[in-house]
Amino acid sequence: MNKGLSKDTENRSSDEAMIEIIDMHKWFGDFHVLQGINLTVQKKERIVVCGPSGSGKSTLIRCINRLEEHQRGRIIVDGIELTNNIKNIEKIRAEVGIVFQHFNLFPHLTIVENLTLGPIWARKVPKAEAEETAMYFLDKVHIPEQAKKYPGQLSGGQQQRVAIARSLCMNPKVMLFDEPTSALDPEMIKEVLDVMIELAQEGMTMIVVSHEMGFAKSVAHRVLFMDFGQIVEGNTPEEFFENPQNERTKLFLSQILH
Repeated sequence: MNKGLSKDTENRSSDEAMIEIIDMHKWFGDFHVLQGINLTVQKKERIVVCGPSGSGKSTLIRCINRLEEHQRGRIIVDGIELTNNIKNIEKIRAEVGIVFQHFNLFPHLTIVENLTLGPIWARKVPKAEAEETAMYFLDKVHIPEQAKKYPGQLSGGQQQRVAIARSLCMNPKVMLFDEPTSALDPEMIKEVLDVMIELAQEGMTMIVVSHEMGFAKSVAHRVLFMDFGQIVEGNTPEEFFENPQNERTKLFLSQILH
């Protein structure tokens, strides 16, 4: 894969670029799911990606930490190129947290045990230190009182906040969110978005796949619209919502904005 790429995978790119994607392509069999993606995300930048189902949004962010493998083009995270080099993949995964639609918590572990598992096993953090960090981030997502409970005892919104805290315990430089509120009941969405807004205000680099347009308007530096595996349009929230340029973007916004 990735024939013709530079062997110098440690080559540093722009000092301010946290993520660089250059002419990236991805296929599932014969289906060309991502077609020539070019995207630069600056440090502390917040990007919201929207678009119809099947447009490649989730696949795009899953490629950034190698949950999906791209077949052509380049992905560079914090100056490290994502290739088949296992060490580079591990470095990038250590820097990139991801939160999914479904919480993926271990049901047989308490909340604090879910949060300490990664730091203890992947980063060799002492248990006491890992637990202290876990409590810090549970407090940050406003549910420290749930530490000793099991996931099944929490609401969906609380479980998603645990999932966010779990990623933060690994001290990532980038947070990816794959439709983090789509599996939640409406009354639980706000509590998760509020936590994400706080993260944004603290300067976390974020890429968020979401149709929560209120969140995009209040938090994003840029909003991207994807369709048929391509980034069709990208602009500031003001320009994106008030003055969309592409006909596909206009149609999409007319369907989701009421």
